[in-house]
Amino acid sequence: MAKSLPSRPHLDHLRRQAKTLLGELKDGRPSAIKAFRKHLPGAGRLAADAIAGAGFRLADAQVVVARQWGFASWPGLSRHVQHLRGLEGEWRFERLEVDGNTMPASMIANTRLLIDGDRFRTESPEANYDGVFTIDADAHPPQIDIEFIEGPEAGNVSYGLFELDGDRLTLCLSVLAGGTRPVAFTAKRGSGHALERLHRSAPGRPADVTGGRRTEATSVPDSTNVARPTAIDPATFDVPMTPLLQRLQGDWAPVELVMDGKPMPKEWLAFGVRTMSGNEMKVIFNGQPMAHARVRVDDGHAPIAVDYLNLQGKQKGTVSLGIMDWIGDDVRFLIAAPGDPRPPDFDTVAKTATLSRWRRRG
Repeated sequence: MAKSLPSRPHLDHLRRQAKTLLGELKDGRPSAIKAFRKHLPGAGRLAADAIAGAGFRLADAQVVVARQWGFASWPGLSRHVQHLRGLEGEWRFERLEVDGNTMPASMIANTRLLIDGDRFRTESPEANYDGVFTIDADAHPPQIDIEFIEGPEAGNVSYGLFELDGDRLTLCLSVLAGGTRPVAFTAKRGSGHALERLHRSAPGRPADVTGGRRTEATSVPDSTNVARPTAIDPATFDVPMTPLLQRLQGDWAPVELVMDGKPMPKEWLAFGVRTMSGNEMKVIFNGQPMAHARVRVDDGHAPIAVDYLNLQGKQKGTVSLGIMDWIGDDVRFLIAAPGDPRPPDFDTVAKTATLSRWRRRG
């Protein structure tokens, strides 16, 4: 889907755009003549003065406007915008299934989805997620691409399907970075998909839904004391399998998780998993990817040193330095934020570090 409409498109604005274009054509404006020649079938064979005097109507100008915005026809553009307007409002979650697991009602009771045009914000107790989305209303079923701009998933894109029935909305989405679009409204175990059923709790445009602000990496002057993410050659993470990495393979359930100084509620821990395959690690909670990295460890360091080459979101390409140890059969990690130094021990926990403890599943 490569539509490029302005944010929060409205049909009245697009109709006025077509009327203005038609008026400019009748006045012989070169820009209008060029637009008709490029986008209206048949007009490209006419001379410039012939196009201006050909008697094209408003319907023809609407075709030109639609094609300028990447649609084949005005009805296609109209359906697209009407679907966007139909999605606007405040939505509450009725049911959430993630990779074969149904989330408890208590976990989604205080979560809401706000949509204004093609901008959204998902507000939940653990975090807010802001971004933009694109729909293809002519696909069967209609498709949606969601780009996260701010929040824990910033930089990620989710591909999905949607179904709108009045004040009922069903979404089926990929939840892993690089995941595939679902082909049906199901979220079976191992699919990497989430099935969301929502109802509209308030119509109209919600306030202050901006879609987030894009940020670009900026250089830090050498004279400052601002920490920089550790620069590293990704090839140094092409490591052989060691006994320690072998011990970390498979699925692990969280026993404890503290992020930015805030412990995750115990009732939420049951819906998380840490998976290690080779030296690639993923952490997923509630179907949302929280970490995805390549890992290397140094058991000659005390405590054991562990490095993450981050593979997703706004931290992609950066390295996080940390430590790990064993508590019986449980494994514990303390991972610093990118650019921060490696923690010296488990008694020194920076507010920006992530502390976690895991127990093998099964």
